[in-house]
Amino acid sequence: MSTGTRDAADMWRAHPANHSAEAWADLLTAMTVAVHIAEDADVTLAFEPEVSNVVDSAVRARRLLDEMASPRLKVVMDGANLFHAGELPQMTRILHEAFDLLGGDIVLAHAKDLLHDGEAGHAAAGQGVLDYDLYLRLLGASGYDGALILHGLSEAQVAGSVAFLRARWEQIDTAKLTSAAFADESAHQDMV
Repeated sequence: MSTGTRDAADMWRAHPANHSAEAWADLLTAMTVAVHIAEDADVTLAFEPEVSNVVDSAVRARRLLDEMASPRLKVVMDGANLFHAGELPQMTRILHEAFDLLGGDIVLAHAKDLLHDGEAGHAAAGQGVLDYDLYLRLLGASGYDGALILHGLSEAQVAGSVAFLRARWEQIDTAKLTSAAFADESAHQDMV
């Protein structure tokens, strides 16, 4: 679910009032009702941090999780949604921060791409600038083992995005195996 924006004309556009105390208070009021419904229905409710929303960063997502303090509230991770204008050069730091703060609360992951920062990504996975090697490595290291949902693409782009993601995952998995084998070999040599 989206945490919304104060922009009354476009629900996907950032607004300066998104960072106001009033916006946060409204979010908490709405989220309290939603979380109570989720708790009563024994379901999980997940929100997605997105640069144009009130929860526009991993830091604000962590704050929301902590303030709501409900095991029923979790996170949808989408690496293409985390970069404000001018932040692409900080991609490594921002992705690490997102997984450090939210990794244990991820219940769903998205795979799409971004062409530039300052708004949520809208490109097919593998067609933009997201560091998918890092994103997938962090996703795996977080313990997430659920689905990777493609969106932001046309039907004609599905096969290419799936092939891209499988190739990236295989490369990461192979690197993980190589690193583990090297570590085992080093440990064995130290013992001899």
